Parts: sequence; structure tokens; C-alpha cells
Amino acid sequence: MTIITSKTNNLIKKTKKLLQKKHRSHSYLIEGWHLFTEAEQAGAVFNNIFVTSELADRVRGFEQVRLVTEDVLKTLTESPSPQGIVAEVAMPESAFPDWTAGRFLLLDDIQDPGNLGTMVRTAAAAGLTGVFISEKSADIYNQKTLRAMQGSHFYIPIYRTNLLEVCSQLQQHAVPVFATSLAKSALDYRKLPKTDNFAFIMGNEGQGISELLLQKADRLVHIPMPGETESLNVAVAAGIIIFSLI
Repeated sequence: MTIITSKTNNLIKKTKKLLQKKHRSHSYLIEGWHLFTEAEQAGAVFNNIFVTSELADRVRGFEQVRLVTEDVLKTLTESPSPQGIVAEVAMPESAFPDWTAGRFLLLDDIQDPGNLGTMVRTAAAAGLTGVFISEKSADIYNQKTLRAMQGSHFYIPIYRTNLLEVCSQLQQHAVPVFATSLAKSALDYRKLPKTDNFAFIMGNEGQGISELLLQKADRLVHIPMPGETESLNVAVAAGIIIFSLI
């Protein structure tokens, strides 16, 4: 098999553009053997698999393999020390879930890719039905987000959409919507009843949940903090509440 040695190769130039959000409409890049293995096990569709010749045996049987030099591979990743493989993965076409039942996480304008990825990973670990992210939230196909998700996005559907409309749909099907708040009326999260169906909203790192979304919530909740810290990291708070509900 021919080895691609030039960074100006047309396929390499086209693929490199996928590192930028504006060029990711149908596919995105993953880097490293862990994400590649997770994608393979989840049945993800690979458009291209770029690998160095020394590691070619590990992807034997894939028709999409493209052998490249280490220098060429480095142009396809933001990692300073790539692990020898970069794959172009087709974006899934996820139909919206059955609104009548399920456990959903709603993320309102989460800006930090690490926080976003960690919460998706937590939702997947807890067996939630799906994650809805607002239109202004961080990009789930950002390399930092992908590293934080650790492949969990292959196992839980993620929808970027209008959260106000999502809340309305959920409530029409009697799915209770909870939201974090520091309001005096907010309930201690430990007092929330166990339920097979719920939606939980987590808000922006600095501003919290928008007022319009708070008004949509059926119940406001908070995490009591007896210590001196005023607030928790949003991803930590999400983990605490999600696992208390399941």
C-alpha cells in the first residue's frame, strides 16, 4: 500500500479541515487507539483511517486504511504526541427519542469542552436516555470534548436543539423537569423522589441556567454545601444529582 508522505496531499488537506468546526457537517476526527476501539465496538462508520505503517497490522481488515508518515499524521491532530492513528468518523443521524418516557440531561450553554464531555460521559455511565445541548453550548466534536467523553458519545444520543422546546415537549408527556438553582424555594436534591422518567437541566458555568428555562422547570433543586465553597464545578454537580436520581 502506498504511504502518503506529503502534507499537501489532497486527501490530507481535506481531512485536516475537519479540525475546524465550520467544516464538520457530516464527519469528524477522532485520535488515539482508545477512541478508535470504542468507535469500532459501537459500530461507527469510518470514512478514512489514517495510521502509520508501523501500526498497520492493528487495523488489518479495514478497507478505509490510509498509511501515512508520522509528520503527516501530526497535521491531522491537535495532540502534540499522536498515538499513531486518526480516524474520520461519520456523524450519526439520531432521530429524536420517544418523548413519553426516558431520563434526559439538558445542558444550557455549557462553554467548557471538558465540562461538556464529562457530563455526557456521566450521562452515558448512568444509563440516561439522551442528552440535549443548547445551540450555544460547546461543540461536541471539539478534540477536547471528545477526549473528555472518552467514547461515551457512541453509546448515548446527543441532540443540539432549542431547550425551551424540549422542555415543552417533555412536559406535554408528563416527564418532570428539574433544574439547579440557589433560590430559597429550591429543594435539597436528596429529597427528590426516585422516578423512571425525568429531565434535569444544568446551566452555564458563569451564568447558570437562563431565566426562561428556570421558569419551565417543575422543581428547582440545590446541593447543600456545609463548607466554605460557594459553588461546585458544573460537571461535578451533574454527577452528584444524576446518580441520586437513578
